[in-house]
Amino acid sequence: MKMLVLGAGLQGCACAYDLLQDSEVTEVRLADIHVGHLPDFLAPYSGPRLLPTPLDVRDHAAVLGAMRDSDSVMSAIPYYFNEAMARLAVEAGVHFCDLGGNTEIVFKQKKLDPEAKRKNISVVPDCGLAPGMVNILAEYGIQQLDSVDSVKIFVGGLPQHPEPPLNYMLVYSLEGALDYYTTLSWVLRNGKRTQVKALSEREPVRFESPLGTLEAFHTAGGLSTMAFRYEGKIPTMEYKTLRYPGHAELMENVRSMGLLDLEPVDVKGTKVVPRDAFIASVQPKLTKPKGRDLVALRVIVTGTKDGKPASKTFDLVDRYDEKHDVSAMMRTTGYSLSITGLMQVRRVVPPGVHTPDECIPPALYIAELRKRGIEIRES
Repeated sequence: MKMLVLGAGLQGCACAYDLLQDSEVTEVRLADIHVGHLPDFLAPYSGPRLLPTPLDVRDHAAVLGAMRDSDSVMSAIPYYFNEAMARLAVEAGVHFCDLGGNTEIVFKQKKLDPEAKRKNISVVPDCGLAPGMVNILAEYGIQQLDSVDSVKIFVGGLPQHPEPPLNYMLVYSLEGALDYYTTLSWVLRNGKRTQVKALSEREPVRFESPLGTLEAFHTAGGLSTMAFRYEGKIPTMEYKTLRYPGHAELMENVRSMGLLDLEPVDVKGTKVVPRDAFIASVQPKLTKPKGRDLVALRVIVTGTKDGKPASKTFDLVDRYDEKHDVSAMMRTTGYSLSITGLMQVRRVVPPGVHTPDECIPPALYIAELRKRGIEIRES
């Protein structure tokens, strides 16, 4: 297998690392504008199997050439590039998956379905942690019940040792996190699709000690297309982000003061985008090179089985991998991307454009996570 990973950031490097653990993978091209400094956990693989490749994804001719020399493409670049990358992959006739996070883009990618089927390849957007892993688990719960009343998804990447005032550290793009904090979230209420404000409807979610009680609140993107698929079929469906208590109120205050706005304001004669200034000010304080993170996840599906009330719950608390120096967010997100890419090449995923909940076999996916030390608990 010859694999192309777009983006040499945290998730792209984790994806490349996981691919290199598979003996059937003969080559991993890790492509980005800058590939001069890669994390230490990739150093042992430097050589013919790992090929750092300078590539600007805006150069579509160069991207197309790299894709044509691959069996599958995994995109760990910002979501706004993914529609174009999926189109190029279909043109090249290679499998493609991405971390996604923007449902409008997923619907644009869905339009590639006829051509993907004609080329006998698959395109799988939204296949990281959330959206991605959580949607596969939610679908697994839905499949195991006769009827479903409610699907509730909670997930968050957190520091193991929180520091005030935000009790947060960067586990992925701050730009992406702020998008989720400022975009309306799709949910199902009484079986109908509706949108709710990000950071709203906060509630406590309790995990075993030492993690304890977290707070959950609405953010965008996590349900992917599930709210559209199950409209009129499931009464309640929602996705919420997990943080330490107090985080949402602080961020709501920041948002209400206009500090996350995208409309430029005049600052001493210079036009400045408030969100850009906020990111430039806050990002260094939330970047903790020696920080240790965790990922907490819970998916609860309730309904009936054999005429009786029933529920399926999936839990995960994954922590930073000290041995290999790989964060929990990289393990749960980057590894999910690589697992998808491998399944595509092995033809586990049927041709066409599908979200993970539509095409990934849940039991096999959970087994693949377990091989990587990521334990999903079912109850």
